[in-house]
Amino acid sequence: MARSTSRLGALNRMPVLITIAILWLVLMLAIAVSADLISPYRFTQMDLRNRLSLPVFMGGSWAHVLGTDELGRDVLSRLITSIRMSLLIAFGATIIGAVIGVTLGFVAAHFRGLVEQAVLALVDFSAAIPFLVLALAVLAFFGNSLVLFVCLLGFHAWERYARIARGLAISGKMHGYAAAVHQLGASPWRLYGRHILPNIASTLIVSMTLAFPEIILLESGLSFLGLGIQPPDTSLGNMVGFGREYLSSAPWIMLAPAFVITVTALCVSLLGDWLRDRLDPTLS
Repeated sequence: MARSTSRLGALNRMPVLITIAILWLVLMLAIAVSADLISPYRFTQMDLRNRLSLPVFMGGSWAHVLGTDELGRDVLSRLITSIRMSLLIAFGATIIGAVIGVTLGFVAAHFRGLVEQAVLALVDFSAAIPFLVLALAVLAFFGNSLVLFVCLLGFHAWERYARIARGLAISGKMHGYAAAVHQLGASPWRLYGRHILPNIASTLIVSMTLAFPEIILLESGLSFLGLGIQPPDTSLGNMVGFGREYLSSAPWIMLAPAFVITVTALCVSLLGDWLRDRLDPTLS
């Protein structure tokens, strides 16, 4: 009883904006997971007799709640599939970047010396190159595929994780628990994986929530330029890119995915800032 009361008290103390952000993100995840079940049509299904049909709020038919595009495809169905694709890319890229950055950060903290200097030089080199220019060059040279696209976006902000992991790992090794585990003969895998990583996980999670909306916007920008997800697949940025040609005659094609991109990125950023404030002991 006391535990449930404390949970209710915690919910009551949660800011309204954070509650709304969490509900929105839960809704997006639910849509992504059940996209095939809730889509009223297949996202590639065309109906040329109903091209550019108006959405319901502009006097259109309930058969196409958000209207249709230039090929008569249902905008709502394409939006649902695009949410799943964009979230899949953002989650995959965020995890890849975190794994690469944390691994190299731990390597630098463990070996120090020349290895640490090499990792830090690589971090500085990566941070000095504009990622959008690098992404354009790689995609233009190697072509595009979903796996390559996710891996490429995974290299965004990996240096941020590397710096954080290196600094916190060095600090953690100076504490008694890490030194004691090391003296007992624990392997580096056990030291970093079972003892140091859980103690710095909260900071890394906050960094991931802050990088997540950046990756969503990068994916949208590259897809808008035609270098992201290629037809017949669709993503939020892809929808915005194709919808810009009909902005004056059929604005709903572009405005629906643009609204989802904006609100999702805002909600993740708000949640990340709130988690940082809650988990950072220096701000208590």
